[in-house]
Amino acid sequence: MTPVKHIVFDIGQVLIHYDPDVAFRSVIPDAAERKWFFDNVCTHEWNIEQDRGRKWADAEALLIADFPDREHQIRAFRQNWHQMITHPIDDSVVIMRQLIADGHDVTMLTNFASDTLREAWQRFPFLTESRGVTISGDIGLIKPDKAIYDHHVATFGVDPAATLFIDDSAKNVAGAQAAGWQSVQFINPQTLRADLNRLGIRV
Repeated sequence: MTPVKHIVFDIGQVLIHYDPDVAFRSVIPDAAERKWFFDNVCTHEWNIEQDRGRKWADAEALLIADFPDREHQIRAFRQNWHQMITHPIDDSVVIMRQLIADGHDVTMLTNFASDTLREAWQRFPFLTESRGVTISGDIGLIKPDKAIYDHHVATFGVDPAATLFIDDSAKNVAGAQAAGWQSVQFINPQTLRADLNRLGIRV
């Protein structure tokens, strides 16, 4: 393996964990009804549509058009977003901040919509401590499209073979590997620490 010179964190479950049930227990008290809502309305597929550069308000309007009887709950998703972040400063963040403090070259790749990321910057200052953030929404790309990795390489001038990509999605990890990056799947902070140590990155 080429020695790792550059580390890219995907922002998602790797660094910001959220639990929609936390906020939605009051909005939708019944657990089975909450499950239906997230399985059928506010789905993962709907969420990643924002990767295409769609602002939250526009994505919300489209969803309300499809589920007009769920308007209150759909709007509550955005209104309660901050409550869903249950533990933003955890061991994963500690690892990232330690890597930055130790002089490692760290950047971040996010599938947040741009407006959501700006809110996150205000709430989680650690997001500004890296060398930079590539927002896939700003360039109209959706992961794991190889072009998003190529764009990141071009933006920050990194060598893909010497870059380690960290993501919680096996699909995205495979996409990074196809683009010529080294990559590991995030399972939990303990396995991440072990993977970094195995690659010669001490944390």
